[in-house]
Formats: sequence, structure tokens, C-alpha cells
Amino acid sequence: MKDQKLTTQDKFINYRLDTRLARAGNSPGQFHGFINPPVVHASTVLFPDYETMKSRDQKYTYATRGTPTTDALSDALDQLEGSAGTIIVPTGLAAVTVPMLAFAKAGDHCLIVDSIYGPSRTFANSLLHRMGMEIEYFDPHIGAGFGDLLRENTSMVLIEAPGSNTFEMLDVSAIAEASHQVGAVVMMDNTWATPLFFKPLDHGVDISIHALTKYPGGHCDLLLGSVSANERCWNQLLDTQYQLGVCAQGDDCFRVLRGMRTMKLRLQHHEKSALHVAEWLDGQNQVARVLHPALKNDPGHEIWKRDFSGSSGLFAFVLKDASETQVGEFLDALQLFELGYSWGGYTSLAVAVDTSDRTIAKAPQGGRLIRLQIGLEDTADLVEDIEQALRKIRQVEGLGADEV
Repeated sequence: MKDQKLTTQDKFINYRLDTRLARAGNSPGQFHGFINPPVVHASTVLFPDYETMKSRDQKYTYATRGTPTTDALSDALDQLEGSAGTIIVPTGLAAVTVPMLAFAKAGDHCLIVDSIYGPSRTFANSLLHRMGMEIEYFDPHIGAGFGDLLRENTSMVLIEAPGSNTFEMLDVSAIAEASHQVGAVVMMDNTWATPLFFKPLDHGVDISIHALTKYPGGHCDLLLGSVSANERCWNQLLDTQYQLGVCAQGDDCFRVLRGMRTMKLRLQHHEKSALHVAEWLDGQNQVARVLHPALKNDPGHEIWKRDFSGSSGLFAFVLKDASETQVGEFLDALQLFELGYSWGGYTSLAVAVDTSDRTIAKAPQGGRLIRLQIGLEDTADLVEDIEQALRKIRQVEGLGADEV
């Protein structure tokens, strides 16, 4: 339970964000003065005597129920999220599936935004559906019409803002308020913004989901996820994690804690660079549209501006009138942008987006969708790389190399 956790919240909770990022999860006095918590590799935990073992009256009883390393990370995330408790799980996808399993019930109705992360959709359509839940998707542009979808048996609402790959914005507070009127638990995948740029629980969300693989890790070398809950949902979430036995290892927790110390600095660089590249792309004739909520001409800009304090390094654009062959030619021509999944690391990445799994929300028209993760490289080099790749498509089309 919460009061059993190794916590430094009382020490740092009232400090400003930079201080909390630098110090949260640190308890040097408990570890002989070492500034970072130890990496505990464990399964068995020993008890001093039979009575203690029978009563389980000691802080740690078995590694699936936490170690000093996992507790240090969950405590640090509680300070960022403003949550009653945080569980750490092995992957970002597990951060979606564990809370959904925690509150799933046969015969109930679940609403999911149609711009959700693809593997989350697969889980809902397969396992949750087999468990007897009715899954319904809704348009991310639904606005005030969302309330009409709620039923007496709607028990879960899963959202993501901005939407995965297409970056639609949602009025999170309005969705949470409407959902709570029927008692639904609202879960939000907040990986894009991180709790540095948006705090879901402050907007009425019950459970904040984060792929720590991305910006907190930041170096493309780990898989980890976190689920932070309010008081209403914390005990049931924690009990479900215990029952499933889904837990994280100390090495990855340690690396995420270390990554958090520089996360704000890296995010600021990602944000600035991504906006620079997005604004440049917005002026190119071969680009039909740029999907980035921080751009003033984006349909979701006003909601983003009202609720978010920043943006990250991930966005997409529509390559105008591009065929499948031209998409391949463009991606293969890139030199600095690598072709690979995930994001949030120091390397810039590009992928062609497939939205064929959607049921309501349609992909932007006018061409093929390309998603870019802007890393920590020099933006001038990144722009030049995209420019030369676009030029190669023009040459293939038989246009002049200097034609825009």
C-alpha cells in the first residue's frame, strides 16, 4: 500500500519542477550516503523469524511486490503526476493492459478514442472482447457529442491526447467530467506530453499511463511503463498488479530514474527542434498538411494551448499525392532519419503510418502519412535531409531538381 512505499514525497513535493526532477526518488540517508538508489536484483526476501514471516510485518516480502529501486522510481513519478500511487511494469503496452484488466468486467461497456495506440486497440478487440466487454470507438473530433455515447454500464474510457500518429486533441476535462457521471474510470495514455507538459489527474483523469521507454528513458535502450492512479483507483490497480505478477526489474528502473534527471532539458530540445522542422514542412509544396497541435493552424491548437504547457518531438505530415512507391523512395532516401519504431530517444526516426485499423476516425486526405520523431541532432541537418529526400521524389517524377 501507499504507506508502505519508500517515499521522499514529503521532502520534495513542495519544490518546483526542476528540483523535483533532479531530486525525486533520492534517499541517500537510507543508502549510506550514495546519491543514487541501489539497483536491487532480487526474488527472495529473507525474514528474521517465523512471526515476522507469518505476519508479513516487514517492508519487503518478495520482489514482485517492490524493491527499493522500483519504489524510488514510483515515488519520483508520484511527485510528477500528483498521484496516490504508481506501479512500474515491463513495457509501455503493459501500462495500458494492466489497468484495463484491473477494471474490466463482463457485460460492461468500454469507450476508446479511435486515434488510440494500435496495440491498445488490438488488446481491447481481442482479450477484453473475449472477456465479455463491449468495445466502442469514438471519433476524436466528437466534442460535446461524447456524452451521448455514455451508458449506465460504461465502466472504462481510454483516451490519448494528442492522438497516436494523427495527433488530434481532446477536451480531456470535459470527457472526464461526463464519464464520471456514470461512474466510469477514465484512463489516459500521456506518453506524448509526459507529466512535464500535461498532468492528466489534474484534469479529472483517474489513471495516467506512460511509456517510460520514451522520454524518461530517452536513450533507446530499455522497455518500461508506469501507471499512476488517484485515490479512487489506486488500491484496485495495485492489487491487480500483484495478482498478475507483472513487475519491473531494477536495472531498467535505475536507467529511467537517471534519464529523468535530464528529461526536461531533452524535452525542451525535442520541442524546439520539432516545431522548427514542422514549420518548415508546413511551407513545402510537396506537403499537404502537417499534424502538430502546437502549430497555430492545427485544428486542435486552441485546446493544446489551453491545457498543455509544451509539446514533444513527435508529429506527422501528409506527403502530397504520394503513391506507395514514392513513400518508399522518400523514406529510403533519408540519411539522418532512421527507419524504426518507438520514439523519445536521441535519434530521429521516420515511419509510414498505417491507419487502416480505424473504424471511425479517417486518416488525413491528400496523400500518405509520414510520422517523424525529431531527435537531438542539429535541426539544419534534419531539414536538409528531408529536403534532399523530397528532391529525389521530384527527380523520379521527372521534375527539375530545383523545382519546389
